[in-house]
Amino acid sequence: MSSSNIPATTDSLFQASEAKTPAEAISILYGILEDPSSSSEALRIKEQAITNLSDLLRQEGRAQDLQNLLTKLRPFFSLIPKAKTAKIVRVIVDAVAKIPGTSDLQIALCKEIVQWTRAEKRTFLRQRIEARLAALLMENKEYVEALNLLSGLIKEVRRLDDKLLLVEIDLLESKLHFSLRNLPKAKAALTAARTAANAIYVPPAQQGTIDLQSGILHAEEKDYKTAYSYFFEAFEAFNALEDPQAIYSLKYMLLCKIMVNQADDVAGIISSPKVGLQYQGPELDA
Repeated sequence: MSSSNIPATTDSLFQASEAKTPAEAISILYGILEDPSSSSEALRIKEQAITNLSDLLRQEGRAQDLQNLLTKLRPFFSLIPKAKTAKIVRVIVDAVAKIPGTSDLQIALCKEIVQWTRAEKRTFLRQRIEARLAALLMENKEYVEALNLLSGLIKEVRRLDDKLLLVEIDLLESKLHFSLRNLPKAKAALTAARTAANAIYVPPAQQGTIDLQSGILHAEEKDYKTAYSYFFEAFEAFNALEDPQAIYSLKYMLLCKIMVNQADDVAGIISSPKVGLQYQGPELDA
């Protein structure tokens, strides 16, 4: 969808923000993107218009239009730095991901982006989209395709020594092997993720994911006491971030207590102001 060209100015952005309906705002923002100007100010305004447009299309559930927008923006991407392109691509992919029932479209979109990034030799962006694609394939239970994608990606990223991305894909590989019931390979991949993580600053959410996966693997080996300690670390990280994974970590904590015959501790944990009180409800009822 496009609209007649509208000047890429702050006034136009304001006009879109004051529009009476989402459809009107969307039309104005598309119009801003049609402005042929490529001055630094016009490019800055267009970047903001893309962010605003992505958010509106997400709110309206227009996933296909978001995919089309990404294709439409390719000429624009040649005018801005690669880092800004990567940011915009992630904004649009994230917007699609927030629309329910779009897993197949997300996979198709990521494959399309990977193809484009290969042609454009945009390695940094391609690697991150491939990691995301592997995660989507795993969620879709397409484990073999996900592993095939990861195997090449891991070798490439190790050569580049991009440790933060390496942590992400090693973790993903661990989850994939666990889904395929290959515990030794799941543990080896997790060890690789921890080794890479020890050399850099890892964001709290990523550290929480490492601890959660560690707990799951220890629980699988029936080492419930060690698993509990990892689940607790994961819970604290996710809880501080108000991340939905906090409730899963808490459930695993409670399950570990039950498995070591300490079920009496469960009520205390659930009623604890620091831990379970805020999560009381149907999800914890058993």
